[in-house]
Amino acid sequence: MALPAYATPAQRLWHFIYLTICSVVLFFLVMPLIAVIPISFSVSPFLQFTPEMLRLDPEAFSLRWYRMMIGDCSDPGITTVCSDNWKKGAKNSLFIGVIATALATTLGIFAALGLSRPIMPFRKLIMAIMISPLIVPLIITASGMFFFFAKFNLVSTYTGLILAHTILGLPFVVITVTATLVGFDASLTKAAASLGGGPVRNFFKVQMPLILPGVISGALFAFITSFDEVVIVLFIGGPDQITLPRQMWSGIRQEISPTILSVATILVILSICLLTAVELLRRRSERLRGIRPT
Repeated sequence: MALPAYATPAQRLWHFIYLTICSVVLFFLVMPLIAVIPISFSVSPFLQFTPEMLRLDPEAFSLRWYRMMIGDCSDPGITTVCSDNWKKGAKNSLFIGVIATALATTLGIFAALGLSRPIMPFRKLIMAIMISPLIVPLIITASGMFFFFAKFNLVSTYTGLILAHTILGLPFVVITVTATLVGFDASLTKAAASLGGGPVRNFFKVQMPLILPGVISGALFAFITSFDEVVIVLFIGGPDQITLPRQMWSGIRQEISPTILSVATILVILSICLLTAVELLRRRSERLRGIRPT
């Protein structure tokens, strides 16, 4: 935001100091992510910038670690352990993430519809319980889920992982949808009801299109949380439930390979795309409510 013409010298000085501080913080946050990307294309099996890479020598760059990530072990230059666990982990993460996101979104919409009504009893208490997975340390949540799911034989099963990831993603959907419903004009549904529309029809034809940006934003955050989760998988998952974050964790513990950086690069790109979609949806929601996007 540009300073107004009537800003004092002290205000201008503070404005430039503020921009400098923000730039330094952004630099330290972004640089580790940027450094990961070129190393993932390195020929060397070591996680470092080689002199050839710094000279931009084409022979210093390769896609061998990306081929190893999809299970292609035909490259003779690969000296590390090669398996299809990376591909299997990506499929499992996508499978669990999609189903958990669908469940969290459905349950979150119903919960947000109830929590947005002022007449609902114990609304604040229920809201606090719903968002508790965001507040309680994850290791405590994972331990509690393990002992609870063990009683129902859900440990080391895909069903247990999906339910656990649903619980983690539910608060994001509840928060975003509830925030969207705060600005919703309830007279629209009353007008639709006066015209003969039923509750279900009015929800899908009137209410759902207006709160859709919040629903999609919550679903994206729930998917990112599920796709990136490793602690819950270590507690609930078994040997067959290999997810991408779990495979990265195992790779760091057993043998550090640039394949981890290849996966990290793809995850960074995926996160950027999803966050861009969330920002576009936020701007669309502001335009629908008559707010000028900032």
